[in-house]
Amino acid sequence: MSKICEICGKKPLYGNAVSHAHNISKRRWVPNLQRVRITKKGKRTVMSVCTSCIKAGKVDAFK
Repeated sequence: MSKICEICGKKPLYGNAVSHAHNISKRRWVPNLQRVRITKKGKRTVMSVCTSCIKAGKVDAFK
């Protein structure tokens, strides 16, 4: 399962984790995705949607 929101297209960001001693290691920030049931064209389907889209009301989520 890819970590991409099906509404807004938000996906992981990549960067470096930098310690106090300036040791650098790769890390990534993933969006907070939730599997929600929605009604789309009269059919109940499951989508992977980020919580900011749910909170903004872009999706009518039935948990």
